[in-house]
Amino acid sequence: MIIDATQYTNEDLNDTVRQCASQVQIDNCLGQRFIAAGLSGKEIVVNGTPGNALGAYLNGADVVVNGNAQDAVGDTMNEGRIFIHGNTGDAAGYAMRGGKIYVDGNAGYRAGIHMKAYKQKLPVMIIGGRCGSFLGEYLAGGIIVVLGMNTDGKKIVGNFPCTGMHGGKVFLRTTDNSIDFPSQVNTHKATKEDIQEILPYLEEFCKVFGKDKKALLESEYIVVTPNSANPYKQMYVEN
Repeated sequence: MIIDATQYTNEDLNDTVRQCASQVQIDNCLGQRFIAAGLSGKEIVVNGTPGNALGAYLNGADVVVNGNAQDAVGDTMNEGRIFIHGNTGDAAGYAMRGGKIYVDGNAGYRAGIHMKAYKQKLPVMIIGGRCGSFLGEYLAGGIIVVLGMNTDGKKIVGNFPCTGMHGGKVFLRTTDNSIDFPSQVNTHKATKEDIQEILPYLEEFCKVFGKDKKALLESEYIVVTPNSANPYKQMYVEN
């Protein structure tokens, strides 16, 4: 079904999408919020700019955005995939506990804040460009990869990356040693084993956005992990 979003309010658009069959195309989207919230079993293509909380509580649907997205993409999502052929705003992947968010362009502040793994669920976020400040803030689980493509010479990440991190891993495709990480994390140059861990996700990212996998695999990455001496770890991570 094809929906012209200019004819719908937030609530009406989302009600219509829920009533549709498995494949939905939304044209002329301009800021409508909560698209695909809580949905499963659907394939949704959004042409335009969806508003805040795209895919919030997503539970298994696939969402493709041909354009930019605003704040809180994938807020608390549980399962599914969100592919953004553009940039996204602040707090992408807030508290996500499963599924994937791939962004071709840049992400704003606090990408991956409070991400967490749960049992067999492992959330993965890949940002093709750069991220704003507080990347991976309070990260408790999952994988964040920032590829730093087309950054026009700007830093791959803003200030205070991984503040409060107590789980998960962050991969930054950079050799920049001037990034100021907090004391509660450890950093090291990625090993072959590290790259193997993210290889399936990089392959999928390259396939979705038409990127050069060879160039990405031949690059150097910094891996950020929580310091095992972090006294707050047991407060947040299940044994």
